[in-house]
Amino acid sequence: MADGTYETVIGLEVHAQLATRSKMFCGCPTAFGAPPNSQTCPICQGMPGVLPTINRRAVEYAVRTALAFGLRVNPACRFARKHYYYPDMPKNFQISQYEEPLAEDGALEIDGADGPRRIGIQRLHLEEDVAKLVHEGDFATAHASLVDYNRSGTPLMETVSRPDLRSPEEAAAYLRTFRAVLLALGVCDGNMEEGSLRCDANISLRPRGNAELGTKVEIKNLNSFRNVQRALEFEVKRQTAALDRGERIVQETRLFDADRGVTASTRSKESAHDYRYFPEPDLVPLSLDAGCVEEIRAALPELPRARRLRFVTQYGLPAYDAGLLTQSQALADYYESAVRAHPNPKGLANWITSELLRELDADDEASVHGARVQPAQLAGLVKLIDDGTISGKIAKDVLSRMLASGEDADTIVKREGLTQVADAGALESMVTAAIAANPKAVADFKAGKTAAAKALVGQVLRASGGKANPGMVDRLVQEKLSKS
Repeated sequence: MADGTYETVIGLEVHAQLATRSKMFCGCPTAFGAPPNSQTCPICQGMPGVLPTINRRAVEYAVRTALAFGLRVNPACRFARKHYYYPDMPKNFQISQYEEPLAEDGALEIDGADGPRRIGIQRLHLEEDVAKLVHEGDFATAHASLVDYNRSGTPLMETVSRPDLRSPEEAAAYLRTFRAVLLALGVCDGNMEEGSLRCDANISLRPRGNAELGTKVEIKNLNSFRNVQRALEFEVKRQTAALDRGERIVQETRLFDADRGVTASTRSKESAHDYRYFPEPDLVPLSLDAGCVEEIRAALPELPRARRLRFVTQYGLPAYDAGLLTQSQALADYYESAVRAHPNPKGLANWITSELLRELDADDEASVHGARVQPAQLAGLVKLIDDGTISGKIAKDVLSRMLASGEDADTIVKREGLTQVADAGALESMVTAAIAANPKAVADFKAGKTAAAKALVGQVLRASGGKANPGMVDRLVQEKLSKS
């Protein structure tokens, strides 16, 4: 808090649905949006006597993620039964991993308020997702709850950070960075609205300077970067006020009400022994061949942080611009495709970050891939500016037309007659007329007011309908004012 009395300690548990075509332990499809209970079978419905089979692709995706975060992939791991009674789990237990997870001990580097911060990752394990509950009306007052088992059994990867985060802002930054890595790896679509990526946050407060952790409170199922930050900010205030009153923080699970901006208690927090874990008897221990792990490591793509640093060194971009352009895999690919079509890295970066991002959702891969203006088309627009065919002002109007029609910049410029006037004779007559009509500007210039020349340039550009070459106009104005 502002007075420095307490230190905030946060750890995140991120649940990512893996982008496999079939479920974790059966062959049912995982496509989102199918009619309720249409993608189920006896295995994911938890019928007696059925036997699960491990999804190889889900294991490969989990290993790929573990290696990207620098975790140690264990040569052997095994699944366990996690028992609890709730209608979203038809077996009354969830197949997960407990004592023997797939990978342990890694880290994710984020941009903190005072520079890069290394956030430890304790473990990564695989499990099956649960069903979706649909409440008729508000959760607290619903007269009925329906269950859609389509999601039940979908491959789920849980990654548990260490309690290294020190503010709600850092927690949101961690989740953004985490999501960007998953998208770069192609293991999860990162769609938080559809529940493909969810987060549980553990938060406690302790007197500043103390090494011992405070009592942990868990906030479940946060489904946006903004809500992660808002929920934690509320919880910091709530716990601070309670501690200041001399109250004891209770270990519990809370839910965040996004409409009211508050958290509410739902139940006391379970401990591991409450789930009565024991090894899953229907699945043999999973052995991970070292050679296969190294093959996956060798095939890892360039990750967002490395790509951002390369954009700075290779293209000479400011770190801020490089960060914007690498906030998603699709946007970074878009930028590099444009640069290949027209090698003006800074000019293209400026147009993407200042103009095109107003029209695109950089966090939505489909929005970028389906952009009305494709990379080669944007490159064509910037090329017209660079070779003097159009001015920057005209280019903005051309881009608006491109976004509306999907046409190339060259087609629009030729059809609409938007070519920049670069004829010295034509421009000279316009400059002479502007000077003759503004004797006060001439007098101001002679008196040392250089802004007067800029005012004359602006008048010429307006008189030309924005078509005059600004550089040539500026040179001609300077020459004529100096002679006069």
